[in-house]
Amino acid sequence: MNYALASLWHDKSRYLPGIVAVGFSAVLISLQFGLLLGLFSVTTIPIDHARADIWIGSPKVLSVDLGKPIPQAFVSRIASHPDIERTEYYYQAFASWTKSDGGSDLCMVIGSRMTDDDLGTLDVLSSEQRSLLSQPASVIVDESEFERLGLKQVGDYAEINKQRVQVVSTVKGFKGLAGPYVWCSANTARGLLRALMPADQCTYILAQCKKSADPNKVVRELDELYGKESADHKIDMTIFTKEDFAYHSKMHWLKKTKAGIAIGYAALLGLLVGMVVTSQTLYAATTASAREYAILLALGIPRWRVSLTVLNQSFWVGIIGVTLSFPAVLGLKELAKLAGANVLLEPWLLSSSAGVTMVVAMVAGFFALRSVRKIEPMSLLR
Repeated sequence: MNYALASLWHDKSRYLPGIVAVGFSAVLISLQFGLLLGLFSVTTIPIDHARADIWIGSPKVLSVDLGKPIPQAFVSRIASHPDIERTEYYYQAFASWTKSDGGSDLCMVIGSRMTDDDLGTLDVLSSEQRSLLSQPASVIVDESEFERLGLKQVGDYAEINKQRVQVVSTVKGFKGLAGPYVWCSANTARGLLRALMPADQCTYILAQCKKSADPNKVVRELDELYGKESADHKIDMTIFTKEDFAYHSKMHWLKKTKAGIAIGYAALLGLLVGMVVTSQTLYAATTASAREYAILLALGIPRWRVSLTVLNQSFWVGIIGVTLSFPAVLGLKELAKLAGANVLLEPWLLSSSAGVTMVVAMVAGFFALRSVRKIEPMSLLR
């Protein structure tokens, strides 16, 4: 065991506040950005849980929930590409949900084909649920939205845009952000949204590529043909791969709500607190060990070796703090889940959080070096 780690273990009560501060910083960063990712993942549920490889929407569409009607005739452009296997129309728009007590709320109507291999419907729907949705004016909502929508049980009736609908089943874990998601068939959606969408238009055209095709390459080629403005052609649609559209939608919400700035600011404060506490802990520990370091200097050990020991200690404080933070983060994630909050802890987020926290711990170690400069061998004679 090296000297820095041995001194940490020997004086563990002295270094404990620094370890706790580093661990707290790592927990704060991971949970806050995990919450942010979980929150914005709600906005891309229609994309993430659909089978379509390519989404075609209105020009410069900002997010999946902000698509405007486009002509269904555009499907001929997409279907003519040799690597496109099939296409479908997809309907999505905000609508007014009227409760049985007369109150109303905003909801997001989503309509698509209801076959087992369709491109747009939730991939978790069973064949039985798809069959139920094939009936006119049938809809499915998330069970957690019942209170918000004024529902008591499956089979209840409500109105969407003043048209009567029946809730025939529910899903779980698909709560909406701006408004509850309401899934239905393409025919039902056309009827509910007819005031907003002409009969020959849809919100998106979905496409599936052949198995041997690369969706990114197909999008580039389609974009070259239809996505660039010229004297003869005005841009009238936007083409995305599934992954790019999900990223594009999340970034729109991130910039629109400024939530990223707020979360980043709070995380920065947590980092500063962790750095100050760790720096002071290391400074105090180094000061308390001044006599031992003075002996080392008197024995001819170079001052840079003593400084390196302090930096080694800050490294191990960071490692131990980050290691202890992971079980805490996972436990708090489960607690948040019980409260209905989705914390999305991607591997890259956890590794980034660990990396940033280690940098903070090392910076704190550099600040603590100021106490080493004050240690002199002559202090042993006083």
